[in-house]
Amino acid sequence: MKGVVDWSAKHPSMIFAMVIFSITAGIAAYVNLPKEGSPDITIPAFFVSVPFQGISAEDSEQLLVKPLEDNLSDLKGLKNINSTASEGYAGVVLELEFGLDRSSTLADIREKVNKAQAEFPPGANEPSINELSFAEFPILVVVLAGQIPERSLQKIGEDLQDKIEALPPILEVGLTGNRKEMIEVIIDPFRLEAFGITADELNAVITRNNQLVAAGDIQTDKGSFAVKIPSSFQTPSDVENLPIKINGDRAITVGDIGEVRLTFEDRTGYARYNGESTLGLQIVKRRGTNEIDTADLVKTVTRQFMETLPEELRKSVTADFVQDSSFYTQGMISRLEGAVLTAVALVMIVILASLGFRSALLVGFAIPSSFLLCSIFLSVLGISISNIVMFGLILSVGMLVDSAIVVVELGDKKIREGVGPMNAYTSAAKRMFWPIISSTATTLCAFLPMLFWPGMAGQFMGTLPITLIFVLSASMVVALIFLPVVGGLAGRISVKLSQLTDLVRNLNFYLRIFLTCIAIVLVVFSVSSLVTTTLSFMDKSDASLITLFLNGLGFCLSVMLMSILMGSVFRKKVPVYSSGRSSRTIVGVIIKLIVGNPIMPIVVIASILAFVVATFMSYSKNNYGVNFFVDAEPDMIGINVLARGNLSLSEKDFLVTSVEKEIMDTEGIGSIFSFSGEAGLRDTEQGPVDSVGEIQIEFNPWEERQSMDASVKDSRLIIEKLEEIMLQIPGIRTNTNLVAQGPSQGKPLNLRIKSSSWEDLLEKTEIVKSKFEETQALIFVEDTRPLPGIDWQIDIDLDKAARFGADVASVGSMIRMATSGVVLDTIRMDNLNDEIDIRVRFPEEFRTLTTLETLRVRTVNGLIPVSNFLTFEPVQQLDQVQRHDGDRFITISAGLTPDLVNEFGDAITPTERVAYLDKWLEETFGSDPNFNWEWTGDQAEQDESQTFLLFAFIGALGLMFGVLLAQFNSFYNSILVLFAVVLSITGVLIGMQVMSQPFSIIMTGTGIVSLAGIVVNHNIVLIDTYNEYSNYMPRIEAIIRTVEARIRPVFLTTITTMAGLTPMMLGISFDFTNGGYLIDSPNSIWWKPLATAVVFGLGTSVLLTLAFTPAMLAIRIWVAKGAYASSNSLTALVLGPNSRISLDRKLRIAAGSLPQINIDWDQFQQVLLPLPQDKKAIEPTPGEIIEGETGSVDEFDVEPEDTPPNKSD
Repeated sequence: MKGVVDWSAKHPSMIFAMVIFSITAGIAAYVNLPKEGSPDITIPAFFVSVPFQGISAEDSEQLLVKPLEDNLSDLKGLKNINSTASEGYAGVVLELEFGLDRSSTLADIREKVNKAQAEFPPGANEPSINELSFAEFPILVVVLAGQIPERSLQKIGEDLQDKIEALPPILEVGLTGNRKEMIEVIIDPFRLEAFGITADELNAVITRNNQLVAAGDIQTDKGSFAVKIPSSFQTPSDVENLPIKINGDRAITVGDIGEVRLTFEDRTGYARYNGESTLGLQIVKRRGTNEIDTADLVKTVTRQFMETLPEELRKSVTADFVQDSSFYTQGMISRLEGAVLTAVALVMIVILASLGFRSALLVGFAIPSSFLLCSIFLSVLGISISNIVMFGLILSVGMLVDSAIVVVELGDKKIREGVGPMNAYTSAAKRMFWPIISSTATTLCAFLPMLFWPGMAGQFMGTLPITLIFVLSASMVVALIFLPVVGGLAGRISVKLSQLTDLVRNLNFYLRIFLTCIAIVLVVFSVSSLVTTTLSFMDKSDASLITLFLNGLGFCLSVMLMSILMGSVFRKKVPVYSSGRSSRTIVGVIIKLIVGNPIMPIVVIASILAFVVATFMSYSKNNYGVNFFVDAEPDMIGINVLARGNLSLSEKDFLVTSVEKEIMDTEGIGSIFSFSGEAGLRDTEQGPVDSVGEIQIEFNPWEERQSMDASVKDSRLIIEKLEEIMLQIPGIRTNTNLVAQGPSQGKPLNLRIKSSSWEDLLEKTEIVKSKFEETQALIFVEDTRPLPGIDWQIDIDLDKAARFGADVASVGSMIRMATSGVVLDTIRMDNLNDEIDIRVRFPEEFRTLTTLETLRVRTVNGLIPVSNFLTFEPVQQLDQVQRHDGDRFITISAGLTPDLVNEFGDAITPTERVAYLDKWLEETFGSDPNFNWEWTGDQAEQDESQTFLLFAFIGALGLMFGVLLAQFNSFYNSILVLFAVVLSITGVLIGMQVMSQPFSIIMTGTGIVSLAGIVVNHNIVLIDTYNEYSNYMPRIEAIIRTVEARIRPVFLTTITTMAGLTPMMLGISFDFTNGGYLIDSPNSIWWKPLATAVVFGLGTSVLLTLAFTPAMLAIRIWVAKGAYASSNSLTALVLGPNSRISLDRKLRIAAGSLPQINIDWDQFQQVLLPLPQDKKAIEPTPGEIIEGETGSVDEFDVEPEDTPPNKSD
């Protein structure tokens, strides 16, 4: 394996070509990778929907939902089925296991749905099957508003919709606030009766005459001709002139009994933007396309389209862009790019201060080259640049330089010993080959289990371990293959620079100082220019690749100039050679104190263990609770206006408008998008069942709000103010929904309850909801019980109806004409893009309950009032039925007031409230076998993620243990290395208490698993070096020398990792493009728990490891020496008389009972010193022993002079 290093050293041209290719390809890959705010979460779920106009919720459950459930219940990989039956609709959501093949699963679902469709009643629409994906939700909304006729505004919206949908990255554009057009046939019921036409006759005539009949073809000698009968409607007049019945010589047409007109469908909702009626275009991009570029393209096309409108319309119609996720994505990516550069800069400062210019540049070379190689890997796998990927790069900055530091440090040492640069770095890479492989493998072992993270959280965080695995693997390649060659070239350049430095020393001293100051200014300027150009290039701004290359070249030349001039200012270092015993450092004195006697290791170990236990106990009493994700201030919210009862659309819109007017002028609000009725934007979450409308509020950008009044700097303060305002509105209830961040789903508390009896379920729901409402800190409690309302049930006495010659079909047709009407067919007009419905119904004044009671139906016996065999009865409305795995259920959900404590003084968190309510549910309903409950939403995801992370942590330790065992071939050393993980967890707990943070299952849990792979490397370095030193010096001395030799690289790698993450931990974001910095921006809050876990865990672990590991190594040595002999008696008693310890004890006692014999000096010399060949040693007589202590050199705490240096140091 080490031959790879030799091969790279022998083929430097090939390596340089690979470096250039990697950098070029990496830059191209990063620039062209799609940029997204969050990872593309693909949910393994499919949605089957079946529209059926006029069907009730109960009939939908029996006739549509149950056949679907029965046929889909045995689907391969099915986790659960959630169904909804409502008026005019049935829907089934299939949640599947992760890892299934989408194409084959979709085919299986389609086959089973087709079987269920055969059981549907006549009139059901074709079922549709769609895959759920977060990528298929709007990234931008274009709002059109203006004081022009509705038809004109809608025509503009449809034309713009066609323009945008034609763009390659656009999947679809949905319109909201619009109404479809239709052909409305208004039938006069009196004329219908006068002409003796029944509803069935009218419906049949229209349906049968709107057809294109293919009548076959005619074959003749002169050719073949197709015959067709075109009879489909083209215009409203075709419907109006359609004959229905012949009355003598006169044909009675549709126009004789009614009016035919082109109009809009009945309005089902209203949409307003900042108080004005509007039309919204929801832009949905294709999966894998660049969110930022797509939004920019849509904005450009929209502006160009508006310029093409006539001047009158341009003045009257405005186009605005709201809910632009690309704006937040751009800000997030820019801030994370700045955080990456900040981490790199801090790491470089640490390395520069520790290793010098040349070594710092070599280590610095490993950072961008590793990043760019990672970009190539991401591009090959089609992974977009998201906030998770960017944070993975930040997290890796401190880790990826570890391998480079080890190689560069050892290479520099060999150069100082007189070895050539190329040979020095090649030799260093070969010497550290297996330690680097081992340390990288152990680090990767921590992240490998995270690749199998299930659920939404796994989809959200899945790119983090992938990014880290790619970056660390790339850093290993850079350190072992690229760095020896690049280091050799840098060493040669360094020699030339030293020669130039010697020439510059001939100049005047003050002139050299002046030139050095200029060089420093040039370096600062070149760094600033390079950073600005890099950010502009990554954002695809004005900077080109040539500009980036020139700036990079200018930076290198300015650094070389500064190196020459600074070297000329300081005195030339003359190597000082010393011989004899080396003096102890302060670290050596401290370690000598710890390991130099048998007592101190026990004291140190006991103290550290006591500290660990005390930390755990302190955290258990002073923690800030547990959260699923991070509580960051939102950029937008949704306010649901709630009301129950049979409300008309105008009543619903009045309630929404009332709230909208009250909050319109609140400071800090950027835009208000309001909807009432069925209008609304596509959303990832279903609103409350009693919601009559929604108001979506987008706040001013966070940066703008920081210059406003203190009451609006945090959007959560604005939300509190809005809630206070809405509480003052009489007679109106509202519910505030925060936009879900990360993998969170809806409200923090979601309880699903079931019962064998529907009535019992409704009763217990009321009890549980009351408990929720009286529970401390719970707010916005809602449930999914059917809304209270009235339905009119019409019962037909079939016996009486038959006597009058009537039937259900004829009566039903007349009743439907007196309600919403009958959709008979469709028509495609030349000036319209889509087919529109033909709807037949009575005039609006006849569509009342009174009309239903006075209707007359024509039978063979003449006109018969339907009141003769119909009865009208008001019944309780059942608007929706929800089912889970075949059983009805009701969900109760609630929000949570932050920053409260319970009666015991503990922080109130969702986890704490769930435990409290779970206990109450068990006490109240635990004995009822027909009632059961389960927590869903965030709590279910939290439990799943918590369980996974625990097993992932155990799995990572197991993998690392295997790697360590293969390296050390020692159970003791392998377990000792892994104990650093326990020490790191202690640091995590300290960090959360110091930073006043709750334990985030996602972020803090990920930080702990990440630490497991980081902290063990320090113990690996210490034990590996100790094993080498103990081969040629006393083992106690080897421990001391090990810590003295390795404390510098250990602290260096630790400080680099901590320095890279410290700004994230403190919530500081630097803006390298425009200058300035931000503190605790909403995006930076996401990463504080993870960064805190790594920084405190790593720092604490290193400090404790440097004392704990030497103590554990020393205690093993003192035990072998018999320093704890007093414990041997107890051990021998436990192990038995035939154990090794027991036999050794008997032998020592027997030896001590023998008489002592004194020998003179001459005899001592003849025994221990070599004699001349002609002399014979004095043979001791049998039974004599020499007085004194025997033992190996390992048992003497002495240091041989001129100890050979450690080659790995």
